[in-house]
Amino acid sequence: MSQLGFIGLGIMGSPMALHLVKAGHKVHVTTRSKVPQELLDAGAVACDSAQDVAARADVVFMMLPDTPDVEKVLFGAKGVAAGLAKGKTVVDMSSIDPIATRGFAKQIVALGCDYLDAPVSGGEVGAKAASLTIMVGGEPESFERIKPLFQLMGKNITLVGAAGDGQVCKVANQIIVALNIAAVGEALVFASKAGADPARVREALMGGFASSRILEVHGERMIKRTFNPGFRIGLHQKDLNLALQGARTLGVALPQTANAAQLMQSCVALGHGQADHSALVKALENMAQHKVMPDAAS
Repeated sequence: MSQLGFIGLGIMGSPMALHLVKAGHKVHVTTRSKVPQELLDAGAVACDSAQDVAARADVVFMMLPDTPDVEKVLFGAKGVAAGLAKGKTVVDMSSIDPIATRGFAKQIVALGCDYLDAPVSGGEVGAKAASLTIMVGGEPESFERIKPLFQLMGKNITLVGAAGDGQVCKVANQIIVALNIAAVGEALVFASKAGADPARVREALMGGFASSRILEVHGERMIKRTFNPGFRIGLHQKDLNLALQGARTLGVALPQTANAAQLMQSCVALGHGQADHSALVKALENMAQHKVMPDAAS
């Protein structure tokens, strides 16, 4: 049994931490809100602060919303850094700025500890099913040591490169996902506006070259109008902003990413920032003044 820590117990973090507990590890946890009762019932130990978690655990996992959150948890008052001792490992599974991540890694390594950035893809469904894709940046020796723990939370686990490269990979993932959601949304709005049954159009497309996981899962959400968050628009918008910030730094153009970011901004303006990112279709529907399918309450 290992002494583990997990900080950040939201939609993703809670089921991820639960997998570690159920595998027999002692998991010390803290979060901004109340620790879920399910975790406590399974044997997780609630702590008062991130410092307390780091002092008790040999490996500290974090799953937080954004770059400033990670910085505060790591280096703020009663933060992780204050509780670390030499030889411990910090694993950030949040999706944040790659450049900032490299700076965080240097500071943690200077304390005699190891640091891995390990953002994930797969949403709430993947977190609950322990089928997440995990993209890791850091030293190979640290990765191999932590990999058995990653395997309790995910299936496709890849060491991408050095510190920060996991976050680079996640940003690339979010670009692809956003553009695919926009493409599926445009196709279904077009089909519905033209008078075809969007459900049957989707079914037909699933058997052809246009088939994708996005068409399968999010296309179904668009048709059934089920936009409860697996991954919120507000968080995906944050990830696209990271991509565009990185593009400015690197001097590259990401025109389709910029367009998807604007669609998500439109959704936020329409009040859908807390909805699942498949609700990006609502921005397209607003422009077309036509819904793929009527909402259940309509």
